[in-house]
Amino acid sequence: MSAFHTETRLRRLLPAPLNTSPREWLRAGLGALLGLFLAGWLCSMAYGSTVALHLLGPLAASAVLVFAVHSGPLAQPWPVVGSYALAGAVGLAMRQGFGVELWVAAAALGVSLVLMCLLRCLHPPGGGVAASAVLADSGLAAMGDHLLEPILLNALILVTVAVVYNHLTGVRYPKGAAPRKDPHHTHDPLSSERVGINSDDMDQALEELDEFVDVTREELERIILATEQHALQRSLGGITAASVMSRDVQFASRRTTLDEAWKMLDSHHLKALPVLEEGRLVGIVSLSDLVGPAMARARFSWRGLFGRDVVRLDQVMSRRVVSVTCQHPLERLLPLLGEQGLHCLPVLENGSLVGVITQTDLIAGLKRHLLTAAKRSDQRVPAL
Repeated sequence: MSAFHTETRLRRLLPAPLNTSPREWLRAGLGALLGLFLAGWLCSMAYGSTVALHLLGPLAASAVLVFAVHSGPLAQPWPVVGSYALAGAVGLAMRQGFGVELWVAAAALGVSLVLMCLLRCLHPPGGGVAASAVLADSGLAAMGDHLLEPILLNALILVTVAVVYNHLTGVRYPKGAAPRKDPHHTHDPLSSERVGINSDDMDQALEELDEFVDVTREELERIILATEQHALQRSLGGITAASVMSRDVQFASRRTTLDEAWKMLDSHHLKALPVLEEGRLVGIVSLSDLVGPAMARARFSWRGLFGRDVVRLDQVMSRRVVSVTCQHPLERLLPLLGEQGLHCLPVLENGSLVGVITQTDLIAGLKRHLLTAAKRSDQRVPAL
């Protein structure tokens, strides 16, 4: 066997990296400590230390999941509480029906696992709860069905501590489905989602895998989208806003009238105008901002026969402006000009307007990149 193959096999035996920071390890460790201690202490206060200590093993395993693997489907509140209730009930029933035997504990585990899958509350420590209920000593067995009470109390306390602690440390738990972005209020998917991986592809891949995957579907989708984003960033080769922006900027002031703004937009074939005051960006006005006031002026009114008030951009402009810097990478401009539907992105340098990027500028930059990439590809292919 060659040294290469030996090294490859040895690498396969090594554990995969966690891809989390030591700070996250410390956060999870402290949370697990607090969760286990509070649940065990309160359980011992209510039911005695013997009951609390007997149930501590599965609870410790659950603490690892809800604090260290909080984004996984097995660590969400319903799997924790549901599995404890289900496995505890199965374990008690199997004990009463068949006695305290090793095979009874193993059967309780198997039945609990199937039922947890059926009720969508799969949680590995639930198997430990089932075995603990079967193998409880005579003192705990005397509690009968009431043993289910401390089991549920442990689960509820641990989940409550996990929700509070994770929230205070900046972690979203429980992990609900992220709301769908719908800036245009239509049934169409976002423009960035129409090409590439979609939800149907994800469902089909998970169905073909036919295995337990310890990550939620939403988290898996986020990982794939983030991977695509990094791949896009690498492929674009560091193109920035400064490379595609228009530098001869047409702009207006607060005192610019509605008629003057219309003429500027029409003569330069623009859809938006930055509004400056003493060289600083104070707002932006688009065609949609001007349509309403223009239609109001066109309506007949007796008051209008004696003259109309002059409408200035200070009255109609948008003061909340989305802007970028010269170093802004091109891939981060795509969602701004695509999904958010912005027509013009001012480019600022030290607070001063140095250029603008329109959807046309973005398309031209992407076209130039594709042509350059195609030319490089042709140069790599040897002539026949």
